[in-house]
Amino acid sequence: MAEYSVFIKYDPIDKIYVASVPELSGCMAHGSTKEQALREIETAKELWIKTALEDGQPIPEPDLLVV
Repeated sequence: MAEYSVFIKYDPIDKIYVASVPELSGCMAHGSTKEQALREIETAKELWIKTALEDGQPIPEPDLLVV
């Protein structure tokens, strides 16, 4: 099963790590550590997909990455 891409970037102003899922517009979360941001983005991703389904919106497919 394909997974969504997750990007994590450190925000030096707020001193937090910000995680995002580019395929899911606006799906972002943050944490004080990379690990916490990764846990939070998993929850945000699940809620993003659940809300889109409830609203009858299409769920984007994960981007395929060829390595």
